Amino acid sequence: MSSLWNHDRKLMADHPLLAGVDEAGRGPLAGAVVAAVVCVGPEFFSLRGMKKACAFINDSKQLKEPQREEMFSQLTAWREEGRLDFAVGEGSVVDIAMHNILGATRLAMRRALEQLPCTLPSAEEMPLFEAPGGAVSHPLILVDGRPLKPFPYRHTALVKGDGKSFCIAAASIIAKVTRDRQMHALEAACPEYGFARHKGYGTPEHCAAIKRHGPTPHHREKFIRSLMV
Repeated sequence: MSSLWNHDRKLMADHPLLAGVDEAGRGPLAGAVVAAVVCVGPEFFSLRGMKKACAFINDSKQLKEPQREEMFSQLTAWREEGRLDFAVGEGSVVDIAMHNILGATRLAMRRALEQLPCTLPSAEEMPLFEAPGGAVSHPLILVDGRPLKPFPYRHTALVKGDGKSFCIAAASIIAKVTRDRQMHALEAACPEYGFARHKGYGTPEHCAAIKRHGPTPHHREKFIRSLMV
């Protein structure tokens, strides 16, 4: 969507790098919460034909599964060509049990960001932009939703950012497709639960399967406690 593209392109006028972060899987009864970051530089927006090629990048919730898969493949190709970078992190079922879902989501986002080959801005320090002599520059980190507290890196929160920012929307696609593929893998290991269909969410089918077969190690204990009464 051109509005998402234009939003991020304007930000590039004041920042050397832009990194959009989003997550998938905060609400399901099973599986990890997955976060992704998509990072671009100003040259991305000047590449010939890129605006048109990015027209279908949007909030992953607005796309059907085949569309998300297609966009995931396109983003992967651009990464291989050096046009952008992205990384994925996750908070496991154990992390969710230890830190609650919000803490595990922050952990997943941190793990994704720390895979980027650039210096991340500390939450305590002032903004650092590219200086004469080629000093390392920090990305502007855009996170979907509300500010992350606590979080070690300075960031800007955008409520419903996956519908406003190209980088956040692209990250939402990477996170969603990555997590959905994990659910398809769980389907093969635990076919009686129907993970490929409901992706771990609390559908009537999924709840009935938990009551019938009991929970697996992939289920979030606190999320299914009421079902086990």
